[in-house]
Amino acid sequence: MASEAVQAGRVAREVCAQAGPLHQAARALREEHERALDAVRSALAPLKEELVAEELELIPVARLRDATEGRLMLGALEAAGLTTVRAVYEAGRYELRQLPGVGEQTADRALAAARQIARAVGETVSVRIDVDHPEPRTTALVAALHRLVEAGPELRRALDAAERLEKRLGELLPAARPASGRLRMLFAGRKRRERALAAVAELQETVADARRRDLPLLLAQATTDLLRPPADEIEAWVGFELRSAEYYSQLAEVSEHRTDVAASEGFLPSEVVERVHAQPLDDTHRRVSLRGYQSFGARFALAQRRVILGDEMGLGKTVQAIAVLAHLAAEGYSHFLVVCPAGVLINWTREIRSRSTLRALALHGPQRQDAYAEWCERGGVAVTTFDMLRTLPAPEDGGGTRPALLVVDEAHYVKNPETRRSRSVAVWSGHCERVLFLTGTPMENHVEEFRALLRHVRPDLVPSVRRSDAVAGPQAFRASVAPAYLRRNQQDVLTELPALLQVDEWEEFSAADEEAYRAAVAEGNFMAMRRAAYADPEKSAKLQRLRELVDEAAENGLKVVVFSYFRDVLAVVRRALAEEDGGASGADGANRADNAADGAGGGVRRPVVLGPISGSVSAAGRQQIVDDFTGTDGPAVLLSQIEAGGVGLNLQAASVVVLCEPQVKPTLEHQAVARAHRMGQTRPVQVHRLLATDSVDERLLQILENKSRLFDAYARRSDTAEASPDAVDISDAAIARRIVEEEQLRLAGGTGDPGDPGDTDNTAQDARN
Repeated sequence: MASEAVQAGRVAREVCAQAGPLHQAARALREEHERALDAVRSALAPLKEELVAEELELIPVARLRDATEGRLMLGALEAAGLTTVRAVYEAGRYELRQLPGVGEQTADRALAAARQIARAVGETVSVRIDVDHPEPRTTALVAALHRLVEAGPELRRALDAAERLEKRLGELLPAARPASGRLRMLFAGRKRRERALAAVAELQETVADARRRDLPLLLAQATTDLLRPPADEIEAWVGFELRSAEYYSQLAEVSEHRTDVAASEGFLPSEVVERVHAQPLDDTHRRVSLRGYQSFGARFALAQRRVILGDEMGLGKTVQAIAVLAHLAAEGYSHFLVVCPAGVLINWTREIRSRSTLRALALHGPQRQDAYAEWCERGGVAVTTFDMLRTLPAPEDGGGTRPALLVVDEAHYVKNPETRRSRSVAVWSGHCERVLFLTGTPMENHVEEFRALLRHVRPDLVPSVRRSDAVAGPQAFRASVAPAYLRRNQQDVLTELPALLQVDEWEEFSAADEEAYRAAVAEGNFMAMRRAAYADPEKSAKLQRLRELVDEAAENGLKVVVFSYFRDVLAVVRRALAEEDGGASGADGANRADNAADGAGGGVRRPVVLGPISGSVSAAGRQQIVDDFTGTDGPAVLLSQIEAGGVGLNLQAASVVVLCEPQVKPTLEHQAVARAHRMGQTRPVQVHRLLATDSVDERLLQILENKSRLFDAYARRSDTAEASPDAVDISDAAIARRIVEEEQLRLAGGTGDPGDPGDTDNTAQDARN
């Protein structure tokens, strides 16, 4: 009996000796992290104080009366020259009490009201880091954030583990200590001895589990990363430019800025929100931390199982999907499938490999069947295209390789149930228990398109989504699809995004433009009307304005993306920019103009010209062009067809976006702009839309006004409730026919037969020529 007690005591001492350092390591990491957070808070405080002061300066002192429910007399304050809330807030109690006619009660009430308003303002302002105008205070903030960012994506996992270990070991170690000595156990009561022995057993299990998961090494590495010497200014700013999204993610965690919680949760009903909050999210296989709204989106997909994530472009739908994949992998699932447009296949494989520990296999090209066989055997995340999906053997009921999750990116591609891509997606989604559709444009024309998407993921909800929901307004629509649909907007959850400046650049036709336009109208050729402004490059008013915008951007060292629906328009633009650069040109889809000095411009570097990205450029080719654009040192111009480059690719290196003509579908423009104005952007984004007066451009904008309103009302959150489905139930061909007829009538002087509008239904065939 005595020998057993001796053995038990020896085991208890060994276990405590192992658990003690682990407990200390967990506590040390949390303390170092808290010091790093304090450094960020200290650097952030003066910047926030300045923003709050600026906001308070704009608020008249009369608003203090509202904060005190009208009980405050302000005449004496105003007479003393305190006309803004800022003046009262910064005056202080003693100074206020010295003012003639201001007693102690008035001074105290006024100051309390000013502080209340200041606190409310402080919760809404957000600090934006201007990379072009660094100054000591923002440099200090960037340097403080640099320490947290450089600790890497494993820091969050280490901190979560440290929190659990510190709490658990802190409870078990005191309880287990009596078991480490014979005398302690001798004088302990029976219940205390039992608790001590149970605590030793739990300690043993906790330490063993920590070692199996390599937590001691994880804690040590994270602590070492936080203890590294501070970065110098240059290193910190370079890091911010390269990884600004990570810096802003850390800043969001530290800042007291409160986003609209209801907006970040998509204005879902409370019962759905509660279910989502109860859903855990395992980060074992994830290499990136999530913003709060992103974590909610991933949990929503897990809790609801078959959903449409319709977040606005730039909010990180891909990383939310990867978070779902990583969680399911941690639960033991092994096979996953992502279906996407060919242009973003490479991007998906790169994102999966860089943001998770999961294997990514591209099921594309001549080796796709071999890759499919490997996926079936070894598992991982298979990534394929809509066209390739129908060539893969679909899983059968009760057999075959069934993905634990089917992710469909740019899911609006399958809104037409008659297409082959839609039918193949329907087959696969029908065999998967979990389905995640990603789309920033869930409804381009009318509610029926959304019903088509919903039919893939939750057919049981389709009957509840009626055309009459449009008349009832956006809230009724959102309520009817809440179990399967989540959407958030940039303005609600990415308050740190730099400003988006949109400018309509109206130009008058030159004589050559006018002649080409009239000829196109006479022919009834809608597509020719849309590009008539570029028919004579030497005399094109739009092209001249585009050159000016590019030159201005180059002078400021900014990168430009030029979008057009038409390939031949991009060819014209390329030649025009090349001529300015002395005729430099390149080849292989990633053509370049040489980086040469502009002799007439005092040494201003001419921009590198890349592209165009078009439907004929391979997925790898598109990504290479984007990588070259991002990696160019100095000004650069990327040319892209709007349908090819406006989907999936990340172009946040661009600060200027030029749209050569308005689009028939407003969502094409939304997508294209969001390629640049998205999370990770560090500078304000300028969007210039080139428009010709008295032309198809003007008519198109007028007709599409209601169409855009409906998109804002239903795909985005809006108070607009007057729109009905027929307001936008217009086909592209119908829009073309109407504009052609109106323009023929206008150019004919407004009298007589507008003439034969031509076969406008077939004019789209030369859209990409």
